[in-house]
Amino acid sequence: MEEADLVVIGAGWNGLVMVKTYLEVNPRAKVVALESANSVGGVWSQERMYPGLRSNNLYGALEYSDYPMHEQTFGVKAGDFIPGPSIHMYLRSYAEKFDIHRRIRFGAWVKTVERNSSDAWLVHYSQSQSQTANDAPRTSDSAVNHSPKQILTKKLVFSTGLTSDPFIPHIPGSDTFGAPLFHAKYLLDKFPNTSSSPASKTIVIYGSAKSAYDAAYAYASHGISVDWIIRESGHGPVWMAPIHVTPLKKRLDHLVGVRFLTWLSPCVWGANDGFGSLRRYLHNTTIGQWIVDRFWEILAGDVIALCGFDKHHETKKLKPWTPAFWIASSLSILNYPGDIYEYVRDGTIKVHVADIDHLSEKKVHLSNGQMLKADALVCSTGWKHRPSIRFLPEGTDRCLGLPYTTAEKMELDPLIQKADKYIMENYPRLQNQPVLNRKYTSPSSSVSSDESDPYNLDQPFRLYRFMVPPAYINDRSIGYTGMMLSLHTSICAQAQALWLTAYFGGDLPRSVSSASDRTLSLPNGTSKPTKSAKPASPRPFDQESITWQTTLHSRFGHWRYPAGHGKRFPDVAFDAIPYVDMLLRDLGLEWKRKWKQGGWGKWWRELFWPYGPRDYIGLVDEWKVAKDR
Repeated sequence: MEEADLVVIGAGWNGLVMVKTYLEVNPRAKVVALESANSVGGVWSQERMYPGLRSNNLYGALEYSDYPMHEQTFGVKAGDFIPGPSIHMYLRSYAEKFDIHRRIRFGAWVKTVERNSSDAWLVHYSQSQSQTANDAPRTSDSAVNHSPKQILTKKLVFSTGLTSDPFIPHIPGSDTFGAPLFHAKYLLDKFPNTSSSPASKTIVIYGSAKSAYDAAYAYASHGISVDWIIRESGHGPVWMAPIHVTPLKKRLDHLVGVRFLTWLSPCVWGANDGFGSLRRYLHNTTIGQWIVDRFWEILAGDVIALCGFDKHHETKKLKPWTPAFWIASSLSILNYPGDIYEYVRDGTIKVHVADIDHLSEKKVHLSNGQMLKADALVCSTGWKHRPSIRFLPEGTDRCLGLPYTTAEKMELDPLIQKADKYIMENYPRLQNQPVLNRKYTSPSSSVSSDESDPYNLDQPFRLYRFMVPPAYINDRSIGYTGMMLSLHTSICAQAQALWLTAYFGGDLPRSVSSASDRTLSLPNGTSKPTKSAKPASPRPFDQESITWQTTLHSRFGHWRYPAGHGKRFPDVAFDAIPYVDMLLRDLGLEWKRKWKQGGWGKWWRELFWPYGPRDYIGLVDEWKVAKDR
């Protein structure tokens, strides 16, 4: 049987840097990456490059710190959004540059993961026989043979992310629709056929997420009529903003990385930035709360005014239903070359706020009695938020920190009640939860009980530091990267990869792992890691403290972002840089990266200049030096 030291499932932003970081620290290790697609990139793989796909980040904000995305090499320009093909090219170049590419097995679909009696993980997967270690041309699953394989690994990391497996709810009449019906993930494959003869076609788009905006713009910009359905019983349209916001016209992707502005968002791990007293003032005093509320009112009001939602009866239908304070990564960016709202105003895109009642042949019937002709139905209806992998022995997944469905309604765990009490006492602003859509219903609650259905999952991700299942904390054999949404994708990916590498090797500072140290029992995270000699063997983690912090952080998302994804998994915006601070403190590294650069303006830079990937250059080398001291 084939064996490995580390298997990484997924070869996107998180999987690639996980492989690289582990090999930097363990150069002799055998590392294998399993990727279901036929190219690197995950969301940015060749298979998902639909027309007009671009990142929400401008040039310089989405790259690895040790591998700049040069303008001439990757076809990007300063001040521009990064085109999807450029990101794919960059990630492939990164994989080749750091000798990751040959370690990736493409077309590898992981079926089951089994806990072996030898304290290892047995991974069963199938791989199309036509695949090699190089990117291969896209091939439909039905056109190739898949051979079953297995590999035994000491360490296992899931880097599949949260947007790998598409979810389409059951729609009555789907079997008689007689036209293409597909998830937005497959827009690249379906677009050529569904966009031919544009003058005679009408495309129906179902959903209100950013991918619905993308699909609507892609078709409308090709002269195709679009009927866009926003569920009346859903959470409403996603927040969309121009890249430059506030009266000062600052870049939105920069604002969320300015340390001073991160203080204006309540965050239970925020004190790890070393400014806990200022945060407490802002969120526990009348004046402080007034400042916080004014900031969010200015931000939201500016976005609504710039988008012009209230200036036209059709664009008004796309105005968000929930205040911006209560969302996170759902605050997306208008990264299109033209004005999508102009297509709404001129009637190319027609918006319908209603539910789909049923389908018939090339027709979509709405709950308000309206009937729409459709040459295709594009579903922007979300994702299956847990890996579509079977875990053995049965029930193992309940111990792995993954979302699941309880058979019956259960009383709140006392630890959850304790966490809720702590959150409400320290962040009183969260006591006044927003009034969400009173008409809300799950689009599939009466149809499916499958745990792959995200609407049936009533237990969220519960992972220590959003990476490790508490039940396996002292096992040091399994972890997750990228199980969170953030505008700081590359920064979080690098920090998580280094943290997991150190954790696997038993090289986190004693103040994090020692059962005799009670730092982890302090939920505000204000204690500074202490320096101590590394023991001959890793000390066990304090299970009680680990479980407490995991519960606290999970419940914080529940209360902080009820209009986002916080109830299901980590969904962060202004909380990402403090999260990275927390990981760097765990590693014993300096987290105030701009202050560390020195000079007379170091405090000004630290507080008011936006953090970006290049602030974390040399992170692995810093840690290796610190580890060997």
